[in-house]
Amino acid sequence: MDNLTHSLVGLTAAKAGLEKLSPHTTIVCLLSANAADADFIALVFGDRWTLLQHHRGITHSIVGTLAIGLIVPALVLLIERIISLVRKRRSQIRPLGLLLASLIAATTHPILDWTNNYGVRPFLPWSGRWFYGDLVFIADPYIWLGLGGIVFLLTSDKRWKLFGWSIIGAIATLVLVAASTQEPAVRMALVIWLLGLSCLVIVRMRAGHQGIGRRAAAGALCGLVVYWGCLALVHQLAVSQTSTIASNLAASHSEQVLRTATMPSAATPFRWQSVAETNAAFYKFGLRIGSGDANQSDGPVARFEKPTGRAAQLISIAGTDRRARVLLDFARFPLTNISSTDCIGQTLVQIGDLRYTEPGRVRGNFSVNIPIDCASQ
Repeated sequence: MDNLTHSLVGLTAAKAGLEKLSPHTTIVCLLSANAADADFIALVFGDRWTLLQHHRGITHSIVGTLAIGLIVPALVLLIERIISLVRKRRSQIRPLGLLLASLIAATTHPILDWTNNYGVRPFLPWSGRWFYGDLVFIADPYIWLGLGGIVFLLTSDKRWKLFGWSIIGAIATLVLVAASTQEPAVRMALVIWLLGLSCLVIVRMRAGHQGIGRRAAAGALCGLVVYWGCLALVHQLAVSQTSTIASNLAASHSEQVLRTATMPSAATPFRWQSVAETNAAFYKFGLRIGSGDANQSDGPVARFEKPTGRAAQLISIAGTDRRARVLLDFARFPLTNISSTDCIGQTLVQIGDLRYTEPGRVRGNFSVNIPIDCASQ
């Protein structure tokens, strides 16, 4: 998930009662809820492929979560003790309370990341297997609104805090406006977002925030769990529909279905993106729950044949490239495309992850073009 979501969960957890465990718990919850993404430091020591290799790696594992839960409060305690010595006053921190809050906040990070289709590897360093929840898009405005609205009302007691929340709200709104120009389904989410913001402003102006407390924050977290549960029910319907469509597609080409995935779309629980792998091809298609024939996809079906013969040989050669190895270790549905198998000099082998890109398209870390010297093979 995006770091705004992680921050909102950490802040809501603090306001739900964790802040009572010790002074400085709120800042510890914010830090621990985000610290797993410190793996972005891999960019300093390598390139974007280094980042792809290590992102959502050890810092998102069980071992990493425990380490973060211990390190963050230890650092805060150390800094607070030094400041206390300088100012010649007694330390106010309750270490056990701070540790418990940090462990809880740190645990929320891999759980949130598991809910989307990027996945996590919880058993590193022993196992690099990926696990995917496939429930929530990488950024969800409904979570922003639900959690953000509560903690806004709970924490906007000073002008500088109001200013900070205004900046966050403006940036989030601009992101949704930009997304709505690319994806029509986001437009409804944008309308709900603007209505929600308007209601929050009215409540704040009328001092309605003074009547809420820890129970509201706890209720927001419970609401998040209920939201996940509702998405899980809809997801099961989409999974069943994906299985039916994949079986029909495979049968029409005399193929066998090996596996499928049903992944969330931006800002709507009723549209899903599905990928199916058979023994001979990959298929990608959309679904819309609650409309049309459950045995039909929402829109056209894209079919990508698996390489054979000379194409498979060239792809095997391309797979020895470091960038290709990293991407293939990450890719859930690795797809390849070759510019020409009858080349004289060089040909270009494109490797991508069908979750995020398709042949001929280049998208960040999710595809790579490997030049192969045909004449030397």
